[in-house]
Amino acid sequence: MSRDVSLIVDVKDIVGESIIWAHEEKALYWVDIVGKRIHRLEPANGRHDIWPTPDFVTSIGMRADGGFIVGLSRAVCLWTPGGAFEEFVVPEPDLPENRLNEGHVAPDGGFWVATMQSNLHADGTPKAMDRNSGAIYRIGPEGSVMQLTPNEYGITNTMGWTQDNRFFFADTLANEIYLFDYNRATPWIGDRRTIVSGFGRGLPDGSCLDENDRLWNCRVAGGAAVAGFDGDGHLFDLIELPASWPTSCTFGGETLSTLYVTSARFTMEDAHLAAHPLEGGLFAVEGVGQGVAERKFGAAPEMVRGNAR
Repeated sequence: MSRDVSLIVDVKDIVGESIIWAHEEKALYWVDIVGKRIHRLEPANGRHDIWPTPDFVTSIGMRADGGFIVGLSRAVCLWTPGGAFEEFVVPEPDLPENRLNEGHVAPDGGFWVATMQSNLHADGTPKAMDRNSGAIYRIGPEGSVMQLTPNEYGITNTMGWTQDNRFFFADTLANEIYLFDYNRATPWIGDRRTIVSGFGRGLPDGSCLDENDRLWNCRVAGGAAVAGFDGDGHLFDLIELPASWPTSCTFGGETLSTLYVTSARFTMEDAHLAAHPLEGGLFAVEGVGQGVAERKFGAAPEMVRGNAR
C-alpha cells in the first residue's frame, strides 16, 4: 500500500532513537545516541531545539512531576531541558562492559530500560560485540531497580505493552521479536514466545503500538521500512521509507494519527551518504492508524484489563 511519507527535519542524526510525543506541548522529543544530543520539535510551527548531553544518550521518557527521565550510557538520570542531568540509578553497576539501550515508561508507572554489551568506543566509533549480555530492568519512581530477565540478549530493542497484558520486545542481533505475558501489578513478565523470526527486511529496532495493539516495527540495517505486525507476528503492512536505517517510531499530532520515524547514518560510508542524503532524518507517515498517549514516569499504574498473571 502506498503511503504519504515526508521528511520533516533533515537532522542527520548519527543514531536517532527513542522518539516520543509530548501531547501537552504538541512536541516531539527524541535522542541522537552517538551525537550526544536531545531534540525537541514542534511540527506545527517548525520550532526545533537541541540540547547536548554529557554522554551517549539512549532513551527518554516524560515524568509525571515534570521534566524527563533519560537513559545515558550507564546511568538513568532526571533532567529538565536546559538543566543538569541528575544521576538517579545505575542499573548494572557490576557490568561495566554493558550500556543502556532501549527505554520506555510502562503502564505500571516505572521506567523500563534494557541493556546490551556496548557496541561503541568512547569516541562513538563502532566496537565489536562478542556476547549476549543484555537484560530488561524496571526503574521504580522511588529509585528501585528490578531485573526482569536474565542477561541473555544481544541488542535490546522495542518495548510495547498491550491493553490485555502482553509485552513486545526484540533482539536486533537475533532478528527476532518476542511476546511475553505481563502483570502490571507485580510487575512481572514471563512465558516468552518468539512471534517474528528471520524477517527478510533488515533487523528489528524500535517500535510503537497503535490503538488496536498492533506493533509498528522499524527495520534497521538496510530494511528501509516500518513493518506492521499483529499480536501473532503476522505481517499486515510494510511502509517503505527513503532511509535505509529507520530506528524508532511514535504516533503524534493532535489526534495521534501521524507516525513519526527516526533514522540513523551510523557506520555509513561517504559514498552511500552522498547517494542517500536523507539518512538520519526525521520522517512523518500519514494514513497508518491512530496511536495511544505516552505514559509518564511516576504516574499511578493503569487499570488492568483482561487476564493478568
